[in-house]
Amino acid sequence: MLLSARQADSLATQRQQHLVATVLQQSIQRTAHDQEVSTIWDDAVREVHRPVLDLEWIDANLGVWLNTYYGHDEAFIIAPDGRAIYGMRGGRRVAPAVYDGGLRQLATPLIEQLRRKLRHPSPGDVSAFAKSPGAIDLGVVGRHPAIVSVKPIVPEIGTAKQPAGTEFLHISVRYLDGTFVRELARQYGLEAATFSRIASADDRSDVVLKSAVGQHLGYITWVPFLPGSLMAKRVAPLLVLTLLVMMVIVTILLRHVRQSTLALEASEAQAQHLAFHDPLTGLPNRAMFEDRLAHELARIRGTSGSLAVLYLDLDGFKTVNDTFGHPAGDELVREVGKRLAATIRSTDLVARIGGDEFAIIQCDIDTPAAAEVLCMRIIEAIDVPVGIAGSQARVGISLGIALGPADAAERSELTRKADIALYEAKAAGKGRYMFFAERMDASIRSRRDIESGLRTALDAGDQLEVYYQPLYSARTGAITGAEALVRWHHPQHGMISPAMFVPIAEETGLIERLGEWVLDQACRAAVRWPISTISVNVSAVQLRNSDFADRVMAVLDASGLDPSRLELEITETSFIENAANCQPNLAVLRLRGIKLALDDFGTGYSSFTHLQNFAVDRLKIDRSFVDGIGHSEAGSPIIQAIVDLAKASGLKITAEGVETLEQSAFLSLVGCNSLQGFLLARPMPAAAVDAIFGLPQGTARVFASPNAEQAPA
Repeated sequence: MLLSARQADSLATQRQQHLVATVLQQSIQRTAHDQEVSTIWDDAVREVHRPVLDLEWIDANLGVWLNTYYGHDEAFIIAPDGRAIYGMRGGRRVAPAVYDGGLRQLATPLIEQLRRKLRHPSPGDVSAFAKSPGAIDLGVVGRHPAIVSVKPIVPEIGTAKQPAGTEFLHISVRYLDGTFVRELARQYGLEAATFSRIASADDRSDVVLKSAVGQHLGYITWVPFLPGSLMAKRVAPLLVLTLLVMMVIVTILLRHVRQSTLALEASEAQAQHLAFHDPLTGLPNRAMFEDRLAHELARIRGTSGSLAVLYLDLDGFKTVNDTFGHPAGDELVREVGKRLAATIRSTDLVARIGGDEFAIIQCDIDTPAAAEVLCMRIIEAIDVPVGIAGSQARVGISLGIALGPADAAERSELTRKADIALYEAKAAGKGRYMFFAERMDASIRSRRDIESGLRTALDAGDQLEVYYQPLYSARTGAITGAEALVRWHHPQHGMISPAMFVPIAEETGLIERLGEWVLDQACRAAVRWPISTISVNVSAVQLRNSDFADRVMAVLDASGLDPSRLELEITETSFIENAANCQPNLAVLRLRGIKLALDDFGTGYSSFTHLQNFAVDRLKIDRSFVDGIGHSEAGSPIIQAIVDLAKASGLKITAEGVETLEQSAFLSLVGCNSLQGFLLARPMPAAAVDAIFGLPQGTARVFASPNAEQAPA
């Protein structure tokens, strides 16, 4: 009997230790996942890059909110230069300097590890439970054993651009000796659970806490439930009684063993449920989704069976969260979970895998049409308004679909492709579904290849070249300026169009390095040419950088070019959309004599009220209007109107894309100041421009700034 009691006690203790270790590991993963609700967000990228932080906004979304909503004990935001710019501890905002009081030493290796991942990304940097790279470890924070997680603040759908290397980092800290232990004890029925820095006594059970480098932080200890010992204590006094009484006790004993075993099994079943289900919606969580998907793929392997994986993301969830508050957001997520569960069959599975993200496994489908029908039912179900806080909230949903094994027979690859399809659906306008297609993967890989090749080209310095397309005076025919245009001579693929690599450079942050190189090359070339203006295209990404004006002046100082001869071009649409962020740099540059031109004018907002507010010097009429001259009557009146209004506003006009004599004559007649196009000259290397002016290649002669629009031919 005593041997059986000891065996029962040992088995129960082992099960409890395994349970606590499993919950601890899931809590570490959940801490990082909690951060991603706010760190993968375009608004967060824009807010942390503000010169002056909106601390109330940071509290509500990146700081105090994490304490009230997820129970995180500390949060800090770290600038790219390593400074702490925001701090939260215990649900209250604290001075950023608190970070230097102890957390910095623990967080620094994690920050360095994450920075390396951001500089040299690889597929293994992002786990199946995360959407962005991160670094996490256990350590001691202010005498508390704690989970310390570092995540980058990055864009969600790409409307907020962030140059590589300028990411702000978010640090979350969850103490393991406070509310964590109390919640652990309450949820899993652990008696007298606490944290201890020394190993527990013989009458307690424990799980050791170690950092990634093996540092012992302490133990989570509790009084184990010992059914065998409990049983033995109850029956020991009765062992001295008669055989008859002992038989009765044995019967009672067996009944108690049965009840204790059932209680333990029930506790384990509850723990198992909590480990594989989302506590907010009651739906399966990511862990169960991944396990079920792997099982289903293994089941249909070698058969003609098929399944669909659907990735779903709510459209407009953040607006509801911000408008009605986080409790309302939770209510919305619960309601969406109920509606999704009502749309699937009993053989399918719907899981919540993130804040407002869900996933569905649709088993045993005959054709892709079955997945389409399910998607249409889901869109229709989610479109019905939800009553929240006495009001009606409406959200949409976007879906990405991947078919197994047609698209992939391996779990992680299939979910990756479903996620790619979801991204394409959101990019195409949201509120829709899209099946994965190889072109999506090829498009992403092509963009990555271009990004990698462009980095190599910028490092090598021998693949990029600046061409120059002259501008001619419409009145005299003299060359008055030139526009600098970057060209990429790829060693394997030949000439790559700027229309292909410049947008990727803007998205990845390479545009600042590329743009500064083009500006430097153009200024060094133009300083020796007798022209009034050298025009250089500038991205709104560059103009938003607070150091941009200083960088431009440094280039001008190094080249010796008069600032009045430099004209910066930016497209009309990006200029208007980013005006508030660009204005500080533009004001400084204009004070120093640099001009501003709007490129592709007429294709965007075309508001002269905006132009007056932003003090533009020149408009460049888009080639789409110039192409219409002589072919239709639509373009000519528009050009005349633009020229008349520009002159009334004191602006100069350049028409680009001039390819026929008829276009040249008309544009000169209506009053354009200068013309640019293949009829007059194609883009050419700097040496060809030297030849036009009769200069030996590489001459260093510096010309004074000639009168605008009047330079000699």
